[in-house]
Amino acid sequence: MICPFCDFQDTRVVDSRLDSNTNHVRRRRECPKCGERFTTYERASFSLPTVLKNAGFSEPFSEDKLRNGIVKSLEKRPVSQSQVDASVARIIHNVQGSADKEITADFLGKLVMQELKILDPIAYVRFASVYLSFQSVSAFHTVLDELSMEREPHE
Repeated sequence: MICPFCDFQDTRVVDSRLDSNTNHVRRRRECPKCGERFTTYERASFSLPTVLKNAGFSEPFSEDKLRNGIVKSLEKRPVSQSQVDASVARIIHNVQGSADKEITADFLGKLVMQELKILDPIAYVRFASVYLSFQSVSAFHTVLDELSMEREPHE
């Protein structure tokens, strides 16, 4: 790893830790030339499928787009960044596990809804309103009724 301070070619690893939520390896490094320390993050790189959009075109899978959609739904909700990271990691794991070279936006949206239903019911309804393109108040009622039935204890 090249030192970002002095461009020396060979830094050494001082400490490594695995973040179990994101499956990233955090490494503290030190430059033997200038003595500065810095942090790097390492993660396995997999080829992710393309996403077939409802309009008929495909685009590359984007972790940033996935994360931003989830974060936007969770805006001003009591959900931690580590919970978001864990949800994104689970969704990516499911996408990689599909073994398809192309997945549908519908499949991806359902994975996001499953995660949001667990994380926060308000965020779930927010996301569902966009994802399912609610056109009426009754569509909201339908989703709320389903969510209420799932959350109420069975007698």
